Order: sequence, then C-alpha cells, then structure tokens
Amino acid sequence: MPFLSRIRINPLRAESRKLLASPRAMHAAVQGGLPGTPDEERTLWRLDDDNSHRPHLFVLTASRPDWTHLVEAAGWPEADGEHYSVRDYKPLLDQLAPGREFAFRLTANPVQNTNRPTKPTPRQAERLAAGERRGFRLGHRTATAQLTWFLTRTPRWGFEIPQAFAMEDTHHPDGEQPRDVRIVARDRRTFRKEASSKEARVVMQAVTFEGRLRVTDRHVFTEKLLGGIGPSKAYGCGLLTLAPLATRT
Repeated sequence: MPFLSRIRINPLRAESRKLLASPRAMHAAVQGGLPGTPDEERTLWRLDDDNSHRPHLFVLTASRPDWTHLVEAAGWPEADGEHYSVRDYKPLLDQLAPGREFAFRLTANPVQNTNRPTKPTPRQAERLAAGERRGFRLGHRTATAQLTWFLTRTPRWGFEIPQAFAMEDTHHPDGEQPRDVRIVARDRRTFRKEASSKEARVVMQAVTFEGRLRVTDRHVFTEKLLGGIGPSKAYGCGLLTLAPLATRT
C-alpha cells in the first residue's frame, strides 16, 4: 500500500544544509526512513523550496515510513505543529478515471539521447575517440526544449495537458490556446555520485512543472504516479503529485 509523506525541513541546521545541497545525501536520508533495504523498496522524493525558509520534502513509499530521524536531524523536533505527515495514497488512486482533471506538480530531468554531442565533455570526447557507439544522455538546457520534452511525452504517461482557460479579450493569431502548464523552477544540479569518488560527477537539469492535467489512461497513469517519470529518480526527480482543482468563479 503506497504512502505519501510531507516533512518540514529547517534550512538553518547544519544537517539540513548538507541534505539541501546534495541530492545524493538526501536520497540516503530518505532511504533511512524505511525498514527495508534500497533493493527491497524504491522511493520517489521531491524537495519543494518555493519558500526557502520552510522547504518541504515529499516522499512516496510502498510501505509506511518513520521520519523521526529526519525531524531530529533536520527539522524542528521541539517546536509546535505537525513535523511530518503520512497519508494513505490509495484513496487518491481510487479517484483516477479517464477524463478526470487535477492540478499537478512534477520535478523532472528532461533529457535527450544522441550519438554525437555538439559540445562533448572531456569524458565524452574520450569515448568518441575510442569509437564507443553507445549513445549519450544529455539534458535539455532551454525552457522551450524542456517544455517540449514534457508535452510530447504526456500521451505515453496516461494523461494530457488541456488548453489553458481562455482569458477575456485575449487574441491568439494562430487560433491555438496555450496548454495549461508552466515551468516554475529550473535548477542545474552538480554533485558526486559517491562521497569518496573524485571522477563520478552527476550533472542534471531539475525542472519543476505545474499546471492542469486530464487522465486518459488510468492504468498507465497509475504506473507513472507510483513508478515515477523520467530519469534521475534517486536524485529528487520523477515524483508527480496531484491536488483538487480550485473552483473557478
């Protein structure tokens, strides 16, 4: 049975700063809240830091977690209020049906595969010189390319992005309303894959999308909600969360 958790993070504490700066360290802390090993249970997580003074960590797990260690190390263990919440995810999954619409938020790592990078890194240049034929996975760098990556893949993820609600007196020369999605954050993350490694460096583009979606295939969409979207899931990408749509007046 899946569970969705939200944990409050205190950004002023030393342990918090380490976690906020390193997706690798945050991944390890998330896995520490589960009784099983990483091989037994994979998780999805996302850090929402719209308010830099009170960032929130969202985690989707297959079993019920315990986040006491995170609160004690990186939260407000003695403060009032709810330090973390754990919610059964099944009631939301039961609401999914073709045609149903939700507000959504997703942080993903938009990438493309190519056999010939335009500006290869030194390591990529070595591989090319050695005649390696395996393709390279490169991150999309512009907002336009990142948004295109997202919109062209939604059909295979079991949902679509409806057209944005028309605004009064708004004229679109091409007759096409824009889709109801926007990029709200773009973050280039660079860190070492292993704490002791001097070579294995990870570079990724974490892009946060928000908007409105419409379910087209309940089975496929459920798989993506639980399994994640795109690469770099261990490093804070792939978790798509839903919320009821605000009532329009």
